Formats: sequence, C-alpha cells, structure tokens
Amino acid sequence: MNIEQELYHNATELIVNRYPKGWGGAAAIRLVNGDIVTSVAPETDFDALSVCMELGAFLEAHKRDQRVTHSLCVFRDHETSDFRILTPCGICQERLRFWGMDTLVAITNPENKLIFLPLRDLLPHHWLPAYS
Repeated sequence: MNIEQELYHNATELIVNRYPKGWGGAAAIRLVNGDIVTSVAPETDFDALSVCMELGAFLEAHKRDQRVTHSLCVFRDHETSDFRILTPCGICQERLRFWGMDTLVAITNPENKLIFLPLRDLLPHHWLPAYS
C-alpha cells in the first residue's frame, strides 16, 4: 500500500468506526517522520463554531513539531454511500502553506480517484510573493 492509499484507508476506517450510521467525514495527514494522524470535525450547535476536519490533525502536527507532507479529507453522505474526496478549502490551503507549497493534497475529481497535487498547483497566484 502506498502513502496515498494508506491515508485513504486510515481516513475511511475512522469514518466507519466514528460514524457507523449517517454522514461521516475525516481527514488523514502524513507527517515528515512517517506518522499518520487522523481527525474529525467536532459537532457543534452553531455553524459559526464549526472547524474543518483537518484542523485537529494539523494541530497535532504543530504539537509534535513535524512537517505535513500529505493531506487528505474524505466524507460520505450515509453509511451505504461511497466515500468522496474533498479538496482542502481555502482556509486549510492557507494552513497547509505553513509546511510549504510542495505539500501534497488530495483533490476532488469527477472519477473520485485518489489524486494528490502539490499545494502550489492549487495556489498558483498566492499572495505571499508580493512580500518577498
């Protein structure tokens, strides 16, 4: 199993265990030391308090002082539906930028294939070069 498949397996396994019925979503990231960290979005009563599925794993990477090399986010609508890959939202793209534009991220695509691209491909016109 390659890194990308291992991330997918860890994320989908977490969804099956954490959300046995109904909707479920999870993230899996790989750290530079080879560890895989997973996380889910906490359930809140108010949408304004919600955070992305990846945030818990990103915070764990910061706590361990480890660079993120890969990031994947998946969800399913209910327990019998297929898992679908989510491209990182704009906020998570900014969070991932901390670890560099070479960080690999899984992207949404019509065939729902496991495709990872460097973050720079998602942010070709990022604002940071204006300050360098």
